[in-house]
Amino acid sequence: MNIKEIKAHLTDCIIPFWKNLRDEESGGFYGEVDYALNINKQADKGGILNSRILWFFSNAYLTLGDESCLEYAKHACEFLKEAFYDKKYGGIFWSVDYKGNVKDDRKYTYNFAFAVYALASYYDASKDKNVLKLANALAHDIEEKCSDESGYLEAFSRDFMPIENEQLSENGVIAHRTMNTLLHVFEAYTELYRADKCRFFKGALERMLDLFAEKIYNPEKKRLDVFFDLDYKPLIDLTSYGHDIEASWLIDRGTDVLDVPRVPFTRIIADRIHEIALDKDGSVFNEDVERNVDTKKVWWVQAEAVLGFLNAGYPETAGKTLNYIKKHMIDSRPGSEWFNELRKDNTPIKEKAIADLWKCPYHNGRMCFEIIKKGMI
Repeated sequence: MNIKEIKAHLTDCIIPFWKNLRDEESGGFYGEVDYALNINKQADKGGILNSRILWFFSNAYLTLGDESCLEYAKHACEFLKEAFYDKKYGGIFWSVDYKGNVKDDRKYTYNFAFAVYALASYYDASKDKNVLKLANALAHDIEEKCSDESGYLEAFSRDFMPIENEQLSENGVIAHRTMNTLLHVFEAYTELYRADKCRFFKGALERMLDLFAEKIYNPEKKRLDVFFDLDYKPLIDLTSYGHDIEASWLIDRGTDVLDVPRVPFTRIIADRIHEIALDKDGSVFNEDVERNVDTKKVWWVQAEAVLGFLNAGYPETAGKTLNYIKKHMIDSRPGSEWFNELRKDNTPIKEKAIADLWKCPYHNGRMCFEIIKKGMI
C-alpha cells in the first residue's frame, strides 16, 4: 500500500464506516457492529469507544481538512460531556446504555486517559477553550485521585475508592498497576502538552519516562513487563508484542514533543519484536504468555507494527506488514472496515465484532494519519 492507497482507504472505507454509526436519536455512536455487519442500536456505549471516535474524527479533520469530520467530532464531544462525564465526582464513566444513562459507573485511569487524549485533539481542531478546560480537569483527576507516590493506580468506584482492576487485567491476574495504563496516560499527556505546552504536563511526562526506564522496562528480556503489584513486581511472564511495538514509537514521539533525547530501550524493544514476533507474511503475532506464543493476528497489533517498524528504521518490514493488512486484515465486504482478529491461517474469527467497546477507529485510523502526514511510505 502506498500513500495514495492509504488515503483512499481512509476516506472511502474507515471514515464512512464510523460515520454510519452516528446515533441521531440518543446521541453519540452505536456501540456494536457484529461480524455479520448488523448494527446493534441498543448496545451499551463505552467511554473508551466514544473517546477514540472523538479522537479519530478530530484527527481526520486535522489531517484531511474535511469539515464534516469536525462536525462528527463535535457530536462525539457533546455526548462525552453529557453522558460520560461525572459532574458530581469528576472523571469518566466506564459505560452508558444506548440512551445515554449511566450503566457502569466505575472509574478507570485508562478510560480517563483516552478522554484526555481525545479532548486534546479536539481542542487542537476546534480551538474551543472549554474543551481544553475539561481535558485539564480530567488530567488533574488522574493526578490527584488516580495516583500515589509511586505512580498510577487503575480502578475505582464512582467516588474514587479503590476497587479490583477487572477491566484492565487478563490472563488470570488482577493487576494493581499496568504498563498499558501508564503508556496511555503518557500518550494523552503528550497530546495535551503538544496542544497547550502546559509545564505541569511536561513534568508529569518526565516522571513517566523515569517509570518506564526504572520499573517497566525489563532489560533481561528486552521488553516492557505488563502487569504488576503495587511495588512493580511483575505478576506474569508475558510479552505483549503489540504493546511493545506501540510503546516503542509512542515513547519516542513523547520525547520528540518534549524536545529531550530519546530513551535507548525503545529501539531495543522494537528490534526485539522485529526479531521474535514476525510471521513470514509480515504480520505480527499477538503475545507470548508463559513461553506460549499466541499466533492470532489482531487488527490493532498490525496497525501499530507498521508505525513501530517505520519509526525503528525497518521500512521494508513495514511495507510487508501493510501488504498483509491489505490482503487479509481489511474486510472487503461493502460497508465494513477491518476484521477484529484472524487465526494464524488468516481466517477471520467470526465471534469477534467489527465494532465494540474495544474495536474502534483509533489504531488503524492513526496508522493512516501518521503515514499521510509524514509521507513515510
